[in-house]
Amino acid sequence: MPLRNQPIRRKLMIMLLVTSGAVLAVTCAAFIGYQYVAYRAAARRTLQTLGEVVARNSTAAVAFDNAADETDVLAALHAESRITLGAVYDAGGTLFAHYPETAPASAFPPHPKRDGLRFGAGLLIDYQPIRQGGNTRLGTLYLRWDLASLHREIGLYALVAAGLTAFAMLLAYILGRSLQQQISRPVQTLGRAALAVSEKRDYSVRAPKVGNDELGTLTDAFNHMLDQLTADIAERKASGVRLHRQLSRLDLLHRITRAVGERQDLRSIFQVVIRHLEEQVPIDFGCFCLYDPDEEILTVTSVGTRSRETALELALTEKARIPVDRNGLSRCVRGELVYEPDIASSPFPFPSTLAQGGLRALVVAPLRAESRVFGILVAARREPQSFGSGDCEFLRQLSEHVALAAHQAQLYDALQRAYEDLRQSQESVVQQERLRALGQMASGVAHDINNAISPIALYTESLLEREPGLSERARSYLTTIQTAIHDVARTVSRMREFYRPQEGRAAFARVDLDRVIRGVLELTQARWRDLPQERGAVIELHTELANPPALIMGAENEIRDALTNLIFNAADAMPDGGTLTLRTKRVVRPAKREAGNIEEPAEMVCLEVSDTGIGMDPETRRRCLEPFFTTKGERGTGMGLAMVYGMAQRHGAQVEIDSAPGQGTTMRLLFPAAPQSADETARQLALGLPVRPLRILIIDDDPLIIESVRETLRGDGHRITAADGGQAGIDAFEAARAAGEPFELVITDLGMPYVDGRRVAASVKAASPNTPVVLLTGWGQRLTAENQVPPHVDRVLNKPPRLRELRAALADLARAG
Repeated sequence: MPLRNQPIRRKLMIMLLVTSGAVLAVTCAAFIGYQYVAYRAAARRTLQTLGEVVARNSTAAVAFDNAADETDVLAALHAESRITLGAVYDAGGTLFAHYPETAPASAFPPHPKRDGLRFGAGLLIDYQPIRQGGNTRLGTLYLRWDLASLHREIGLYALVAAGLTAFAMLLAYILGRSLQQQISRPVQTLGRAALAVSEKRDYSVRAPKVGNDELGTLTDAFNHMLDQLTADIAERKASGVRLHRQLSRLDLLHRITRAVGERQDLRSIFQVVIRHLEEQVPIDFGCFCLYDPDEEILTVTSVGTRSRETALELALTEKARIPVDRNGLSRCVRGELVYEPDIASSPFPFPSTLAQGGLRALVVAPLRAESRVFGILVAARREPQSFGSGDCEFLRQLSEHVALAAHQAQLYDALQRAYEDLRQSQESVVQQERLRALGQMASGVAHDINNAISPIALYTESLLEREPGLSERARSYLTTIQTAIHDVARTVSRMREFYRPQEGRAAFARVDLDRVIRGVLELTQARWRDLPQERGAVIELHTELANPPALIMGAENEIRDALTNLIFNAADAMPDGGTLTLRTKRVVRPAKREAGNIEEPAEMVCLEVSDTGIGMDPETRRRCLEPFFTTKGERGTGMGLAMVYGMAQRHGAQVEIDSAPGQGTTMRLLFPAAPQSADETARQLALGLPVRPLRILIIDDDPLIIESVRETLRGDGHRITAADGGQAGIDAFEAARAAGEPFELVITDLGMPYVDGRRVAASVKAASPNTPVVLLTGWGQRLTAENQVPPHVDRVLNKPPRLRELRAALADLARAG
């Protein structure tokens, strides 16, 4: 007898037992299978990740052949109990170190195998390469993972599944016995259905038919009666659905109107409208176009998110141009709503293009404000004749609301642009007036300062060069004075940058901020230490300098001047004493997104000057960088922080100020870190190594230059020969070559009578192309800046030469030779 004709009690028992058993069997099998696959996958990932970590940590030990360190690295594997063996082989395949350390060497493979993970014999094996720099292979890492725990877990799962299945079947049987006692349940179900229809007026209720027994006939008759009642009710509800649809459209129109009213830019207004249309109406393609009446062109301005793929296919992306006349859109730009039920056979290019993308029904609504159409709304669907009269009326009303909001956004945008132009014009006028006044003052100040420091500069340089009997202390003081004078001269030359555009940035050099800080602290200690002590106040100094030193690209004298101004300001802010802190550190500027561009992370060098003084209120902090703004009364010029800001602008640095009344001030300068090139690294190493003694020929027509350079280089162990004039130098070079003792390097002046430095360099290179030639001249900076270095010259140094630069050139050229 078929199951459907079985007694109800037996049906319930069979269905319950079969269903429960099948579901539990499938569920348990799927769970065990999933656990097996997941465990193997997790073991692969864990072993792969652990292998990569151990391989990276093993690079140094393998590279330096340090088996003890490698054993320590492998000892970390004890944290993972499932890893039973681990070993490292060197590049030749020889066992280098192993884990555990007590395991015999015979427990490990004699040689590493192909890289990668592999399963076998209850084990997971991994061979991981150990590389240096991503390319050089130093050895191989071997790891063995024991899968015995997997088998134990699978067995436990199977046992639990069997027990659970047996218990469930027993429970299903007990429940089935209980259900057998519910013979009257189908009758009760039919009675509840009839009660729901009579009391709750719920005509969707249907009594379930359980078989071809005596209850089945009664159930069929009852359900047929409900079908007849439902058909009559559905007819009456149709009119209610249409009313509800209209109310929904009104609510949607209200929500869209409220959303666009909260926005002031045209693009966001259009995007909000199209998104609501795509999600709520819905439509298959939507866009907004702006109309140019002069060119009779529509420009696609905004495309819906769900419509972008279709727009890309039809070449109707944003900024696409659509001629009006030849596309049948002239009616719309005159203010009429255009509805095309089926555009498959339209003669115009624009509807035909939409039809090629699978679109069939089209509605185009004008955007009109102040009796002028400035754009259109395009809505399309893939089904023909899918827009009803209600849809068209809704789109017409929506276009009117959108046109009003868009027109207001255009007016707001025009007002904002006019206001911004006015603000920039006012700021430009004020700035020009300030700079004009500053220029008039700076011109006179620069003249007086240059006249005042010229004698000081001449006498200081003369004493340093011609008085060898000076004490170390006196020479140190004179050197400090000379540095300060040079900085003053450069500062005066830079004053013109405040009142006329910068004509060009001087070439920046690598600057050690830590060294500059130590020099400025020594130069200014009279201001921050001695003067406060005379008043009975004490300023404590704290320095926190980066290690290794913080390097930037810049003009050292400008940075020194700026740091001097910051220290002076900090000292003035602590009349009763306090703590002055100078700090350098490396920081990483996070990535930023501005105006659609992504600015990558960059390494920066941070210079901080902090004091525990009186601090600044918000108004002072806002204006402190303005020229001539000062809080020091007649003692202040208002130029210190303005010059600091100008230096920061020229160096591409950021200025940050943290200050509050009574809490001190922190001035923070963020410079781009200097890139460390391979050539610079080699040069730095070369400066720290002694240069082997060289045979050097010096050619100059100034005896003082010859004598000073000769004595300096002799002190470094070089053998020096001097020649007075260019021709004498050429003759000396040829004579040395003929005698079999050629010179290894030639230093020559540029401007000499009869035979200048250019001819000397050409003659030396003609006779010995590999001999380096150094041009020592007073025009060195101009030649380098104007890219006019003579041919055959390997290096240009400026007079008077600095000993460090001269030694660096010798080390560089000697190494290259």
